[in-house]
Amino acid sequence: MSGHSKWNNIKRKKEKTDAAKAKIFTKMGREIAVVVKQGGPNPNENSKLKDVIAKAKAANVPNENIERIIKKAAGEGDANNYEELIYEGYGPGGVACIVETLTDNRNRTAGEMRHYFDKCGGNLGQAGSVSFMFDRKGQIVIEAEDLDEDNVMMDALEAGAEDFTADEDVFEIITAPNDLGAVRDALEEKGYSFVSAEVAYIPQNMTTLTDDTMKEKMEKLIDMMDENEDVQAFWHNWEMED
Repeated sequence: MSGHSKWNNIKRKKEKTDAAKAKIFTKMGREIAVVVKQGGPNPNENSKLKDVIAKAKAANVPNENIERIIKKAAGEGDANNYEELIYEGYGPGGVACIVETLTDNRNRTAGEMRHYFDKCGGNLGQAGSVSFMFDRKGQIVIEAEDLDEDNVMMDALEAGAEDFTADEDVFEIITAPNDLGAVRDALEEKGYSFVSAEVAYIPQNMTTLTDDTMKEKMEKLIDMMDENEDVQAFWHNWEMED
């Protein structure tokens, strides 16, 4: 597995989170609200909510924020109705991209996605146009500092993980999508904390950009996706440089 490339993606995402917490909190709040409406406010009965709460905590969303969002979403006074939509396409230089969104206006979001791809020299594709190049997996990232690699690997595999990668300053643990919650909970019980824990689109192969203009356009596309409150996650197979 080319774990270092994926970690660069995650690391950049984390840096963005630190620089724009309010926007991240808004996006996580929207995701929590959706799963509460789908399966109820009790995380013990709603496994999706349990997963999203863990994801929010990994993004440093305070517990009081999480509880407030759950209460609001469970009440009849919350009139927001968000729709889950996924967009696929090619970024500059043929980079495969998948965008996960939650929107209350599909026409607005579709127009913005088309504009972003066009502006950066890419093109928005049809459903299935690039998703075959990714594997849908649970992905847990743990900071490696002060941890023994062999111990973490054994704990992860015993918890039910499919794969384990040690890379630079992190450990990456891969699970089946439906096993993410159980593996995460087992590791949490052993005292581990997470940089991220979510169901991800893992690229099967990476794309390298050698042209500086293409790199700048790809950076621009990532920035625009980060800034858009409808975008919950942006996955791509660009081999980002250190």
